[in-house]
Amino acid sequence: MTVLPGLSHPALVLARIAAAVLCITSAGYCLFAIHCARAFFSRAASGRAAFTPPITVLKPVCGLDRSTYENFASFCRQDYPEYQILFGAQREDDPGIAVARQLARDFPNVDIRVVIKGGSRAANPKVGTLATLARAARHPFLLVSDSDIRVDATHLGALARPMADPAVGVVTCLYRSAAVGLAGKLDALGLSTDFQPSVLVAEKIEGVSFGMGSGTLVRRSALDAAGGFAAMADSLADDYLLGNLLVRAGYRAALVPHVVEHELATSTLRGIVDHQMRWNRGIRAVRPGGYAGLLFTQAVPSGVLLLLFTGASPEGLAACALTLACRLAMSWFVAVRCLGDRDAGRSLWLVPMRDLLSYGLWLAAFFGKSVVWRGKRYRLEAGGRLAPEGAVLAEPDATLVGTRAAS
Repeated sequence: MTVLPGLSHPALVLARIAAAVLCITSAGYCLFAIHCARAFFSRAASGRAAFTPPITVLKPVCGLDRSTYENFASFCRQDYPEYQILFGAQREDDPGIAVARQLARDFPNVDIRVVIKGGSRAANPKVGTLATLARAARHPFLLVSDSDIRVDATHLGALARPMADPAVGVVTCLYRSAAVGLAGKLDALGLSTDFQPSVLVAEKIEGVSFGMGSGTLVRRSALDAAGGFAAMADSLADDYLLGNLLVRAGYRAALVPHVVEHELATSTLRGIVDHQMRWNRGIRAVRPGGYAGLLFTQAVPSGVLLLLFTGASPEGLAACALTLACRLAMSWFVAVRCLGDRDAGRSLWLVPMRDLLSYGLWLAAFFGKSVVWRGKRYRLEAGGRLAPEGAVLAEPDATLVGTRAAS
């Protein structure tokens, strides 16, 4: 039986061959990702003594995330000798700032400060806030961490340890994502079972050359040498560039086997589309070759295509089943076994649905330049530069509020 009778025989043969090749490459990728994850998490812990330099945590704030207070409070409970937390926003009435000020009252022994500065000239508002926070930072190491991240008490220590080597300029870590509702679970599942494996594969093949919003610790002197936050002020992929700029400046980057919690806010199908299209178009802008190469890692769509082109033949069914098995094995091993993502373990049956949706969005990202971020629409220009809608305001002075001044 032929499902696509309109295809000529030569075209159908070529389609079957192409689909079979994609099944082989994607299944091979899944098995290789398992190998990379096993090797990464099996590395012996370094015998080097703990390195605990003073750190300033930079927390850009824009609205509220899920469990905002607990996310922020986890950084106030660090088992670390000296650190500072700076929360920044562009508006005094941002609801996240009220939470930050509550933390200052609840944790009087932690150096917590709030910085308000509107009208940044940066097209990327997050980077504009980070630049302001960096100027207020007291310490020589800066940790950039998104507002939807929750950590344990060892977080700062885990990221600081590789910095004992002066050649290391940037350190980042892995994360597991959690969300509520079907749409949220699909989005979170992709991050834990698709993106995190790709990070481990990249680390194995070429080493880390990027940062992630889960936490990127940078040597302040290295960041300044690479151009500072100004060098990424108009770029969408700021997390990526925070590490990549330092690597290009001659510093090494390190990925540590430390996993944090990501409290994903996605709750609707529209939210998945906005998130994935922003993510996809950002990757395509900074790594176009790598983005196109994702075609060879799409296990579920490849299996479905082979099934379609072979008319659900026994051979096609067997190849599709084997490809899907490899995909599910990678998902379980990386997300559940290595990252400890119990939510992903309960949602593995959603992987095929998530992958088919993701494949459609991957294709769609090749067309168009629009992205939505925190409810605002931007146009993505060449090289990943953002062009926001509306005029850029004048830049007023910053207001710094210290913990003790607020209490």
